Amino acid sequence: MPLPTPGRTCQPRAVSRNTQRPTRRPLVVVHRPLGTPLTPVQQRVVHRCRALSQVTDPLDAELTVSTAVADARPDEEFWAGLIEHAVSHPSRRNHALLRVLAAALTGRPREWAAGAVLPASPPLTAGGAWICDRSLDAGYLALVCAYAFAEDEHAMVFLIDELAGGVIRKAFVTRDQPAARARLARQGELTPIGAEAAHWLLAKSYRRLDRDKCAPVDVDVLRTRLLVDRRIALAFG
Repeated sequence: MPLPTPGRTCQPRAVSRNTQRPTRRPLVVVHRPLGTPLTPVQQRVVHRCRALSQVTDPLDAELTVSTAVADARPDEEFWAGLIEHAVSHPSRRNHALLRVLAAALTGRPREWAAGAVLPASPPLTAGGAWICDRSLDAGYLALVCAYAFAEDEHAMVFLIDELAGGVIRKAFVTRDQPAARARLARQGELTPIGAEAAHWLLAKSYRRLDRDKCAPVDVDVLRTRLLVDRRIALAFG
């Protein structure tokens, strides 16, 4: 099942830093005693995010954190520990991490982070979505979903394996949305699809992946998971 490779991959880049200090507020997390030490996995994630204070591009910042937790399988308790640590140890690095978490996480973890700092800006918006349906002849669906931070557009491209029950197989992010659409159009007809419908397909596909821990997936599926969860939540308001 071929999938187009992105014309430009996104890598974090160092730029000028924001030195604004966080406004600390009490952090209340159920089922987790305050002061619980970070686990080795959480420590590794904090180390991987140490350069966030130098990253101002919002997409690069998201990718930095999403890649950092790719092998961690984070749950609410994981995020609670990370957020509590960042709040309890104020620094430019931890402030930058909290701001990305306040913007990129979903559910209660996002609320916990947003209770300590203002979310990173600008806000994320969703654009159009397109589907290439090769389920009958090749056994897969491909989706292109467009997003933007203010005027800075990007897209995510997904491959859903219909032969394996609709499990996500590949995913990547690119800043060149027209090129991604053009490559998919060479594989088959590219049809516009509503944003909610597209993200419903993605939500269903990722749920199936979560149920099958042994399913073979491209490493970028794990590296971009934080981005995908945020965009699914955005599409459904």
